[in-house]
Amino acid sequence: MDISSNIDEVTHLRRLVETDDPSFFGFKKLRVRGRDLHELPVAIFSLVELEVLSLSPDREASLYYKLYFLPKQIGQLINLRILILDTNALTNLPPEISNLSHLEILTLSNNYLTSLPPQFHRLNELQSLHLANNSFSVFPPQICILKNLQFLDLSDNKISELPHSIGQLHSLQTLLLFRNRLHVLPDTLCDLTELRCLWLGENCLTNLPRCFGKLDKLDWSFIYTSAVLDGNPMERPPVDICRQGIKSIKHYFAHNKK
Repeated sequence: MDISSNIDEVTHLRRLVETDDPSFFGFKKLRVRGRDLHELPVAIFSLVELEVLSLSPDREASLYYKLYFLPKQIGQLINLRILILDTNALTNLPPEISNLSHLEILTLSNNYLTSLPPQFHRLNELQSLHLANNSFSVFPPQICILKNLQFLDLSDNKISELPHSIGQLHSLQTLLLFRNRLHVLPDTLCDLTELRCLWLGENCLTNLPRCFGKLDKLDWSFIYTSAVLDGNPMERPPVDICRQGIKSIKHYFAHNKK
């Protein structure tokens, strides 16, 4: 592509940038879909003013047009605050994604990811990370360094254990881990005292940490209890105790010292 045609394409894409999306009102947003998603225009990476970029296919187009790899030029969009990559066919991410130092929300659910780049921990401003329905068998340790992370969804993966360093995520308020292969929880999970939502259903858990009662901000009202720990072979405490919430769990351990 010659210089003049590239300029024309950048100009065309710039006209598609919107600022009136109710979900991201005032942010400079570009949504790419359909055939343009399958053959991603390189000119996109010249739009350094972008704050929101959606590269997720429409439902009706998802069977035909998906993103199979994320170009390393994504690292040029240094003003991005929200990057939407759900429902593609990504198997990995380029290290350059770590250049997006202003990124606050990253959605990558419904892909084929097994790991994250080592540099991923550089996304210091990240607050919300969506990784549900991928192929993770190991909890990505880089995540545990993201001090501002408030929302993390790793549901529908193949994770069998959590790292002890998960206790470093002191800002975390929502942690979704249902439909994995967890068989034990580290005591450091109980250091996440800002948690308000914790979903652990459909794993292989038999015991909770004795310090679990420290998570006293969890809202295990009737809205949540059916999904929190159901589907686990719980023994300590039994699942009927777990369904009653944190106070009952704390009472159980206080009266069952062994």
